Amino acid sequence: MKLAVHFDMTPSGKLCRGILALDGDTISAKSESETFFSGSIRDIQEIILRTYVGCGMIELVPSGHAPDYSDSIPVCRFSMNSVEEVGEFCKVVNHYLKTGIETEMSTASFRVCPKCGRHYARGMSTCLFCVEKSYLFKKLAGIAKPYVPWLLFSGFFVMLSSLCAAAVPLFNRQLIDNYFYGKGLDASNAAGGVIRLVCAMAGVQILSTVFNIIANRRTARIGGRLADDLRTTVYDKAQRLSVSSMSGKTTGDLMRRVMGDTESIKNFITEEGVYAVKRLVLFIVIMIILLRTSPLLTGVVFVPVPFVMFAMYKFKTVMRVRYGRLWRSRSRENSILHDIVKGIRVVKTFGNEDREIAKYAKAAKRFADISESNEHLWALTFPFLAFFMGIGEIFVLYFGGRMVISGRISVGELLAFNLYLVYIYEPLRWLTDLSRRLGDVTTSLIKIFEIIDEKHEIEDIENPKPVNLSGEIVFKDVQFGYKPYEPVLRDVNLTVHQGEMIGLVGHSGAGKSTMINLILRLYDTDLGSISIGGTDVKEMSQTEYREKVGVVFQETFLFSGSVYENIAYARPSATTGEIIAAAKAANAHDFIMELSDGYNTVIGEDGHTLSGGERQRISIARAVLRNPELLILDEATSALDPETEESIQDALSKLVKGRTTFAIAHRLSTLRNADRLVVIEKGRIAEIGTHDELLEKNGIYASLVSAQRQTSKLSN
Repeated sequence: MKLAVHFDMTPSGKLCRGILALDGDTISAKSESETFFSGSIRDIQEIILRTYVGCGMIELVPSGHAPDYSDSIPVCRFSMNSVEEVGEFCKVVNHYLKTGIETEMSTASFRVCPKCGRHYARGMSTCLFCVEKSYLFKKLAGIAKPYVPWLLFSGFFVMLSSLCAAAVPLFNRQLIDNYFYGKGLDASNAAGGVIRLVCAMAGVQILSTVFNIIANRRTARIGGRLADDLRTTVYDKAQRLSVSSMSGKTTGDLMRRVMGDTESIKNFITEEGVYAVKRLVLFIVIMIILLRTSPLLTGVVFVPVPFVMFAMYKFKTVMRVRYGRLWRSRSRENSILHDIVKGIRVVKTFGNEDREIAKYAKAAKRFADISESNEHLWALTFPFLAFFMGIGEIFVLYFGGRMVISGRISVGELLAFNLYLVYIYEPLRWLTDLSRRLGDVTTSLIKIFEIIDEKHEIEDIENPKPVNLSGEIVFKDVQFGYKPYEPVLRDVNLTVHQGEMIGLVGHSGAGKSTMINLILRLYDTDLGSISIGGTDVKEMSQTEYREKVGVVFQETFLFSGSVYENIAYARPSATTGEIIAAAKAANAHDFIMELSDGYNTVIGEDGHTLSGGERQRISIARAVLRNPELLILDEATSALDPETEESIQDALSKLVKGRTTFAIAHRLSTLRNADRLVVIEKGRIAEIGTHDELLEKNGIYASLVSAQRQTSKLSN
């Protein structure tokens, strides 16, 4: 087995470039000039990672030693910049030590670009320097493909408008050469000719305007539909991401991706895409006209172009990085705004309005400062680029004037040539500004495709097995950590019989909610398996599986809508009678009928118009309506007063009959009727038994009960 990752500190704390490697049976830690450790993996039983303030250490537990790590052997040190990859190394090695099975390292959680070694920007998992731009724009072309016919339709009318505009200088040339500076003109004929030319110019301008209106109307329609499709695509993928992936993104980040980034991409496609056609057509047509007029003057026009293109090439990386900073500051501002609005009651309760205003003002000022800095840089750069681009016009006037004096071209031809320079330089100036637009849209594309291309951490197998929740639920050698280097659960082995009620007990942070998350398959185990009726949950369809599970969480969430809609969320096809029956079972019917509109009463966001106990009872009614085969209660009665709790316990005791149930409760008295209690301590199962059996053991559970009784006496 071969593995290798980088670490960056010597045992004395100095920075270095080190390699932590497993090669066959040998594990070693060395830098370019020194070996810090080398030994056989056969002599160890576990490799552990310790994290401290700003740094960490890898240690080995020798074979045959107790798991208290008192005799562990230090291997190497590292800063927190290396913690993800070193942690992944530890996870893979420990799996190999325990099972003998070789697995590959996952780089999904690494915060360092594997190509250039730079750290990813905060909130991003893609390197701004190494991302393939061609890949991004190929993906963008794929998204825009259904709209290509309509974009071509708009582009056609833009082209017609451009051709009309290109005809105007030709009319000017005719006016000057044939009527203003022409020799032997008849005044009576000249007046008629001028009128005809002016009318033709007016007609061409009108046609150009009509074509522009048609193109703009179609482009606006395309833009609206494209933005809608983009938002729906990103939102759909965001909904399907795993909990761990979603928890790593802020609300402002996701809102910015769904709303702001999709709008930026839409604008780029509809504006730059369509009007690139106009500029390209104009450029080609006018180049032909200029070359026919004077190849020499045409060559003079492009003298400064190579210098400007080189400057743009150097400038684009700077702008891309700057727009990345701008994106992050904007997301931070959105996140703070969302938190303040969502938590306005807490803000006002603690009288922290001024502090929150200052907090938001600071974020808004940072966004404004970065935006201003970007615009200042562009304001300093663009005039120089435009100046160098405009040098060609000075050359044309000089050389063209000499050609007029020598009789090689006419005054009208020189005037038309100068007028066409506007159309020639417009695409070139557009290209200079395009680097800024590309910097902005590239950042948006990266953020969009980070969501769209992100692999599901929890995937269904190709042909999932039928979901049958009858049978035993078996935890076998389960290990899991939200971070690979910090296991929350270790060596969990538990068999739960069908219809059994299991109470999960332990101190805060022991791993109770993590077990619930694994049962729901919101996360997958790092090691080991969870099976129901002999079928691993990883082999079941997630959607079908969760449809048969009912959950009441400690954090009650209600949607902005009616009480009826919130209960029916568990089963939208339920009848009114079934919803009322569920509410009665949860002891919620009486208070619902006392609301202003009964079941049709619209509750505010998160149900803030209801009390905590009322929200909890609606949540319980939702679980009752689901009629689940597997029931999970995570502090289901935490927000209820003793009297209401008693009636809810009666309802729940009826609900759990015949159903396998997992219940978490910090109020241990509510778990008296559980068939078995499972005591979790530091991620391991420490005790299993009934309430009376565990009290007789006088262990961890007994101490928890005693502590609660003492607290209850003090409060009374």
